[in-house]
Amino acid sequence: MADPADGTPQRSHARSNRARILEVARRELGARPDATLDEIARAAGVVRRTVYGHFPGRAALLDALAEEAATALREVLTTAGGPAPGPEEAFARFLLALWPIGDRYRMLLSLARRDLGEERVAELLAPTSAYCTAVLAQGQESGAFHRQLPAPVLSNALQGLTFSLLESVNLGEWQDDGTRATTATLIAAGVSPDRAATVVRELNCPGT
Repeated sequence: MADPADGTPQRSHARSNRARILEVARRELGARPDATLDEIARAAGVVRRTVYGHFPGRAALLDALAEEAATALREVLTTAGGPAPGPEEAFARFLLALWPIGDRYRMLLSLARRDLGEERVAELLAPTSAYCTAVLAQGQESGAFHRQLPAPVLSNALQGLTFSLLESVNLGEWQDDGTRATTATLIAAGVSPDRAATVVRELNCPGT
């Protein structure tokens, strides 16, 4: 058993507070993008000093949320980035796994670039961007995806499409579990509508 004098209970309590603050911040910023740290502290049920002890400013809080999202995205790469029958399936599987994370952190789409800057956002998205570019390049070589754009440019364009679809959810314009978004993105990559729908349906319902 740890000696209470070694600070372990305090560290555990601090970690718990930090996790709660981030959880509440996701919710509050999703509903009110201009929510202040004081308002987030009240919603989290902690004193103002506690929030500022973890996050000295709004940018630090948003950066922590962005890091959390980036970690979740890297985990998707380990689970969805394994062998697949072809690039269409690999790309669709990644997009379907990505959607819940994007949905959870979609409030960052309207805040990250403004508060963190384009360079920081690009840094956080670098692993997923690299994976998408590689899959798209493979698909272009095999003929699965169109070759109107170089793979890195196509990857950026499709990333923009995904962000736009997530923002539409954020604005309440539509709802999706990732199925229609993935289908639309495959079509934008050059897959026929029927083939795109089939790939997504088979991934969602194996054996059908």
